[in-house]
Amino acid sequence: MSTHEGEQVLVVPREAFNAVGAFNGVRRNPQDYLEAFLKPGVARYMDRALAEKSPQFKQLIGYAIFCHRGRILAYSRTAKGTETRLHDKWSLGIGGHINPIDGLTDSIHTYLTGMEREIREEISIPAAVGQELYAVINDDTDEVGSVHLGIVHRFELESEEVAPNEKKLDNLGFHSLEELVGDLYPKLESWSAICVDALRADAAK
Repeated sequence: MSTHEGEQVLVVPREAFNAVGAFNGVRRNPQDYLEAFLKPGVARYMDRALAEKSPQFKQLIGYAIFCHRGRILAYSRTAKGTETRLHDKWSLGIGGHINPIDGLTDSIHTYLTGMEREIREEISIPAAVGQELYAVINDDTDEVGSVHLGIVHRFELESEEVAPNEKKLDNLGFHSLEELVGDLYPKLESWSAICVDALRADAAK
């Protein structure tokens, strides 16, 4: 029995991903991917239960990471989350799927509305003093990654006063980059490990 209860999610054909440039890991030109995916006739909504079993499509995921003075927000995923394949993993990403409630498929406004909705549902945060469209992340080497594509947004917050709105987010708090590349690194889900590697590369510049 599906746990998704008829949820519809925004997907793009893998051919659209290939056309812009398929990869495993990270790319730092996310605007190119979004512009290609949100052209008329490319993205569409699909039943999530089907999309989870269809690697010929990529579910678009808004994946926000939050920083404050060099420290990065992270949390552990509890068994209350619907994605059982990520239970007990640590993550940096807040966000999720784009749904029909967010608007039409071929609109950047729809995508941003969905990402902002997901953030509000999951956490309460102070005002952001800065944000950037940071990266695209992909990992076709595992079951979860093969059907998802992450669009990473990086927010700089004015304080660390962040609170979870959902019980699936445990141990929510800020960590130094040194902590994330140390003992926590083996516990990170793959997308978060990719983000940590990108942040570490930025810090080394």
